[in-house]
Amino acid sequence: MRPCELLIIDPQNDFLDIEGAALPVPGAQADMSRLADWLQLHRAAVQAITVTLDSHPSVGIERTSFWLQADGNAAAPFSLVTAAAVRAGQWRPRDAARTPEVLAYLDALEAPGQRQLVVWPVHCVLGTWGHNIHAHLARSIAEWEMHSGQLCDKVLKGLNPMTEQYSAFRAEVPRADDPRTALNQPLMNRLAAGAGLLLVAGEALSHCVAASVQDMLAQLPAERLRHTLLLTDCMSPVTGFEAAGQAFLAQARAAGVRTATLAELPELD
Repeated sequence: MRPCELLIIDPQNDFLDIEGAALPVPGAQADMSRLADWLQLHRAAVQAITVTLDSHPSVGIERTSFWLQADGNAAAPFSLVTAAAVRAGQWRPRDAARTPEVLAYLDALEAPGQRQLVVWPVHCVLGTWGHNIHAHLARSIAEWEMHSGQLCDKVLKGLNPMTEQYSAFRAEVPRADDPRTALNQPLMNRLAAGAGLLLVAGEALSHCVAASVQDMLAQLPAERLRHTLLLTDCMSPVTGFEAAGQAFLAQARAAGVRTATLAELPELD
């Protein structure tokens, strides 16, 4: 196996299709188990590991805990909330004092013409079981750290409750008052500087993986993108977003990023 680096996006319990997960992605448990097994077998070839972690408070602008319907009932998961609907009284934040800030956010989010706020179940709350890394993968990473003498770089994302963050690198609408929401240039620079093959895995293909790689397409040099590979058997889409996942993979391939399964990696040497 040629030298490589791993970027693992949000391999957390709340995204696994296991009991107790808040936002299960079908196939995610098997994805991360495959990756964990592979890392145990090939850890000598892995030069660096970066793991991003979706990291939220329990109440935030993209969660069911934030929104009320006009009748006072809580928002259902996967509802769409628009600025127009808030102005019409169809939705309101539990904290009414946040309404002007919410409207400014939704206006900024919707301005490009392609984005709307999706209300997700409460998930990946910092400090909870759901925030933890897939157990088998966590053990494989710990063994890699012990044998390599290096540390896995764990990057928290999504800490600001008033903006969404799918990408590992930046919030959907960066906030001037919170540098954590701006482009994570140090992380991007570190990935750009790597010499080995950059392998990307994680959950979910249709959302956080797609958003992260799209930022990489915009920021990384073309030469680095040619040495970036998406592990297609280590990422799965959210139910109902399968077509979006496939469209993203096609976009990445068109930009020069390769895709392969773990079993196909030796053929790339």
